[in-house]
Amino acid sequence: MVRVVNKLSPLKVAKLTAPGLYGDGNNLYLQIAPSGAKSWSFRFMIRGRAREMGLGPVALMSLAEARMRAIECRRLLLDGIDPIEHRQTQREAKTIRGKTFATCAEAYIEAHQAGWSNAKHAGQWRATLATYAYPVFAETPVGAIDLDLVVKALKPIWTDKPETASRLRGRIESILDYATTKGWRQGDNPARWKGLLENVLPAKGRIARVAHHPALKWRDLPPFMAELAQQEGVAARALAFTILTASRSGETIGATWSEIDLAAKIWTIPEWRLKKRQGDHRVPLTDPVLAILATMRAAAGTPAPAAFVFPGGKTGTGLSNMAMLILLRRMGRENITTHGFRSTFRDWAAEATDYRHEVVEAALSHTVSDKVVAAYRRTDFFDRRRDLMVDWARYALSSADSEGSAS
Repeated sequence: MVRVVNKLSPLKVAKLTAPGLYGDGNNLYLQIAPSGAKSWSFRFMIRGRAREMGLGPVALMSLAEARMRAIECRRLLLDGIDPIEHRQTQREAKTIRGKTFATCAEAYIEAHQAGWSNAKHAGQWRATLATYAYPVFAETPVGAIDLDLVVKALKPIWTDKPETASRLRGRIESILDYATTKGWRQGDNPARWKGLLENVLPAKGRIARVAHHPALKWRDLPPFMAELAQQEGVAARALAFTILTASRSGETIGATWSEIDLAAKIWTIPEWRLKKRQGDHRVPLTDPVLAILATMRAAAGTPAPAAFVFPGGKTGTGLSNMAMLILLRRMGRENITTHGFRSTFRDWAAEATDYRHEVVEAALSHTVSDKVVAAYRRTDFFDRRRDLMVDWARYALSSADSEGSAS
C-alpha cells in the first residue's frame, strides 16, 4: 500500500476552519481547536504506546517547516528514540549548560539563608565568592567546574589567608554538591578536601606564616583602632587616616592640602603619585577622616596648598616613611605592617559585606587585570565606594563583632 503524503497545501491550511485533525502524511497533522487556533501535531506509536507531540502554532511555523520537523521526528523513531523524550532531554541539557557557577551559588544562598542563624551570612557568602571565586569561574557552566579551576581560585590565598581560603573551599564544595543534587552537574566534587584537594594543597595546619606585609585580622581591627586613638602625635593620626581610607602609606605621607577638597569630601591622589599609572584616584572622605583632617588643619594654622597634610619633624617635609611602622612597634604590634591594613580592609569587605569585587578593588586603586573588562569599564564606582568607606569606618571604630560560623 502506497503511503499518501503532502495531503495539505498552504492554501488549504489557510482555508480550513472547522475544528478537528487534518492529516498531511508522515504522522503530521493540522490541529484546529474549537477556538479556531491552528497548530501542528506529530502523532506516533512507540513501544505499543500512542503519543502526540505538539510542534508549534501555524502562525509561527509554515507547512514546509512542519513537514521538516515531522521528518526529523520519524528519523528518531527509526532509531527507537521517543521524539518527546528526546526534546525534553535537549531542553534539560540546554538548561544545565545555562547554569553557571554564579547562578548556582545564588540559588544555593537563596535556598539556605532562611536557616542561617546570622542574617549577615548571605552577604558574607556573596562577598567571599565575588572576591576570590567569581574572577576565576563565575560564568563557567557549573558542570564544567573541575579540580584545576578550584585550585586556581584557592591557591593565591591558600598560604597567606588560610582561614578565608578554608571557608571559600567549603562554600564552593557546598554549592557544587547542591548543583549535583539538582541534576546540574555529575561526578565527584572537585572542592572536596578528603581524598582530593588534600593531595594538591598543603594542610591548613602545616602552612607557615607569610612574612610579606603581615596584616591584622579584620575582627581585631575595632579594638586596635580604640588603642590607636589613645596615641599622641602626627604618626598616629596618619596611620588612622591610612587605615580609614584603605590607602598606601606612601600616598598618605605624600598628601598635600591641594589634594583635599573638604567641601566635596574628596581626596584626589594625582596619577604620578600612584603605584599604578591609571589616572587620578579619587578617595571619598568619611566623617571620621574629615575629623582627622580638621585636627591636622587646626594644628597647622592656615596651611599652604602645597603643605603636607601630615608634616614631618623638619619644616617643609612630610612624615617619615618609617614613622607609622615605629608607632606600631611602640604599640607592641611588631607582627603587622602599615601596608597590611589594606589586606585587613579587603578581607573585611569579602567576609563581612556584600559589596561587589570591582567596588572593593577600585577602593584599593588596583589595576583591572582583565584587559577586556578594563576596556569597557566606564566608572570608578565612586558613589558605591563612598558607601563602602562609610561602612568601613563605622566598623573600624565600633566594638568587635564576630561573624559566627557559616560554612
